[in-house]
Amino acid sequence: MSSKINWGILGTGKIAKTFATGLKGSSTGELLAVGSRTQDSANAFGAENGASRCYASYAALLADRDVECVYISLPHTYHVEWSIKAAAAGKHILCEKPMALNHVEAIAVFDAIKKHDVFFMEAFMYRCHPQTRKIAELVRTKAIGDIRVIDAAFSFTVPYDPRSRLLANDLAGGGILDVGCYPITMANKIAGVANGMEFVEPIDLKALGHLGKTGVDEYTCAVAKYPGDIVARLSTGVQVDQENALRIYGTEGRIVVPTPWKPSEICGSSHFVVHRLGEQSQTITIENPKHLYALEADAVAANISRRECPFMSWGDSMANLRTMDRWRNEIGLVYDIEKSNSTPKVR
Repeated sequence: MSSKINWGILGTGKIAKTFATGLKGSSTGELLAVGSRTQDSANAFGAENGASRCYASYAALLADRDVECVYISLPHTYHVEWSIKAAAAGKHILCEKPMALNHVEAIAVFDAIKKHDVFFMEAFMYRCHPQTRKIAELVRTKAIGDIRVIDAAFSFTVPYDPRSRLLANDLAGGGILDVGCYPITMANKIAGVANGMEFVEPIDLKALGHLGKTGVDEYTCAVAKYPGDIVARLSTGVQVDQENALRIYGTEGRIVVPTPWKPSEICGSSHFVVHRLGEQSQTITIENPKHLYALEADAVAANISRRECPFMSWGDSMANLRTMDRWRNEIGLVYDIEKSNSTPKVR
């Protein structure tokens, strides 16, 4: 292995470019290769982002023996296929969320990962940021008493285009899979820590939502109950702007986090506020000298030998998918691809 890990990126979209930018600030990795559906696209990405090897197919990148880790930045419906193929090629894997459309699909991915003995992490970059660890520490030490309510949202509006990645049925569009997974992973984490564990799944979940003309969820809200009598309000959407914040309410105060999902994305400081009953509010400042995606790449490198990262473990990913399955079932969201025999239906 080289002094730095050689990364390959599958895909040339916006998130691929963001990761490539972040990787430049990594202390452990560097970009070697990119794979695209066309040579022109691969060449353009490589020229812009410093990838010296540019491939006109994803398979060609996986065949490159010098590529050690791959970042899968493809649309949702390609994550399972290329995670399994990357594992078979002996590559360590950082896969964009959601790692699968449902938890049944994810089982096949983890079977491949175990069979070929490679690292795998679902790319929830906010989990690698010190702000998230600080929030968990405050919950663990009961800085605001016993946790009672978690309120989390990730939602935005995009121009209406039924063929776009965020609205197309055949690309598994909609809010829950694209960004609703963030509030779920945060609620599972906070409720877990409050119960003395790393994460926990809801014991009950109810939801309402709106399915648009393409049959995907354009906006939806869920209420989940966790062990310890903790209740969470979760909101997401791709056709409505909301305040994308996190609020944690306890018996002795509350924590308000204005930027839970992209804290100090480039580098610098992030801030959140702790309000304790009867006391002056305290602003917590988290200094971070690295790009958010550099932190993610370095977390992969630090945990390759153990094959999973504690910031987003395999069990955590499965809990997230099972919770998304329940949310989707509540609003009647089944993608057309899941109705075919080739892909397991959500359960």
